[in-house]
Amino acid sequence: MTTPITTPFSAQSTAAEVVDGIDLTGRRAIVTGGASGIGVETARALAGAGAEVTLAVRDLAAGERTESDIIAATGNKQVHVAPLDLADRASVAAFVAAWDGPLHILVNNAGMMASPEMRTPEGWELQFATNHLGHFGLTTGLHHALAAAGGARVVSVSSSAHLRSPVVFEDIHFRERAYEPWSAYGQSKTANVLFAVEATRRWADDGITANSLMPGAIRTNLQRHITDEDLERMRRQSGSGSFTWKTPEQGASTSVLVATSPLLEGVGGRYFEDCAEAGPNQPGTRSGVAAYALDPEAATRLWELSIDTLAA
Repeated sequence: MTTPITTPFSAQSTAAEVVDGIDLTGRRAIVTGGASGIGVETARALAGAGAEVTLAVRDLAAGERTESDIIAATGNKQVHVAPLDLADRASVAAFVAAWDGPLHILVNNAGMMASPEMRTPEGWELQFATNHLGHFGLTTGLHHALAAAGGARVVSVSSSAHLRSPVVFEDIHFRERAYEPWSAYGQSKTANVLFAVEATRRWADDGITANSLMPGAIRTNLQRHITDEDLERMRRQSGSGSFTWKTPEQGASTSVLVATSPLLEGVGGRYFEDCAEAGPNQPGTRSGVAAYALDPEAATRLWELSIDTLAA
């Protein structure tokens, strides 16, 4: 049994506080969804510590505004913008083909939450396609760049919503069962955790580790499909009877911790929340990690299924 990782930081810590004193000069990072929400603050903290940061975004205009803002705030001119639509295989392939040189930090941050039923041209359910398959194709496509870096880290941004659903291998894309937005989101977030488990197992010999995390509740554009009634229900279901919003700066802190902390050197396949490794989920609560999300057999099955899906 491994000892859970603890840090001096907490739910109230900001990304800037977590990275304070860490020098990322010479390191190269990619943040998907880097032009909105916690992606902006993740990128800002990495750039503030000296990293060269690429914002991988769908909205190039928003990306360019964020790029200018981060350069002005940090004085780091090595901030770039590149187009990436995770639901489009051609876009992912183009991004991978355009990347040159090593990659030290990959933050798989972009996502969509609880959307109405939508599908890709291939017929894939869009939340699973975006949140998992797109990031899977991106990360595996960048494997050589990660291996070339030596000690590279992959950050897989999950959610406590993974507690809502395991990956339903028999019907991932809701072809047989009725579509339910939160179940679809939940299984995609479970897939994010399983991906980190299997990536670490497969790539540890290349010096690559991957960890997943729950950033916390942050009011951002991610919730554009969620009503006030949904939010009230989430508050009631939060387990403790309270529901505390984090600022985007606080919400980005666990991502930045996983990406940069010396305490995680060589550590992979684990799930973090509030700047510490999470324990097992306890029934009736919305914290901790579900056993099915760390299941190595499910992780291997998902990896192989993902390869087959993207190759079809």
